[in-house]
Amino acid sequence: MAAMTSTWTVSPEPSDSPAALALWRAYYTEVSDRWFQVHEGRDTPADELEREVVASNDHAVLTPPSGVLLLGRHGGEPAGTAGVRLLHDDSAAPEEPGEPAAELKRVFVREEARGTGGGPVLLAAAEDAARALGAATMLLDTRDDLAEAWSLYERSGYERTAPHNHSAYAERWYRKRLWA
Repeated sequence: MAAMTSTWTVSPEPSDSPAALALWRAYYTEVSDRWFQVHEGRDTPADELEREVVASNDHAVLTPPSGVLLLGRHGGEPAGTAGVRLLHDDSAAPEEPGEPAAELKRVFVREEARGTGGGPVLLAAAEDAARALGAATMLLDTRDDLAEAWSLYERSGYERTAPHNHSAYAERWYRKRLWA
């Protein structure tokens, strides 16, 4: 399931590996700081960030057989992640009851690797991984202030939908059929 471009490679990675944990810390720092900047005009307090990183540590959902974490390397260095987990609740994909759905999690590209094509490469690899897990539909949620993320999803054929979860930080919900 490894994918490659001229400078990006993507392959499954243990969700608790040092490379994955470092990327997740960078991800949480950025998305948390953005939220605090928008809502409170400041960066995330270090103690709160640490609590949230620990509280959000759901590595188990991104491990086989019902999930996978993909780690992207740019120029051989860990530079991005994308996670996929199967959803086992039919209500998660109300438009296709009974069809297996997957959820896209933690798509992230380090700032220094942005603009090099990593986002589309990670997203395509995640869609392939979801298909390999048996999913017919990919669902995701994101926030309004994460414009880079939702614009990538929209360019990649994801359609906005009604909410499919009750995430406190979700403001936009998307879906994409993975089979034609």
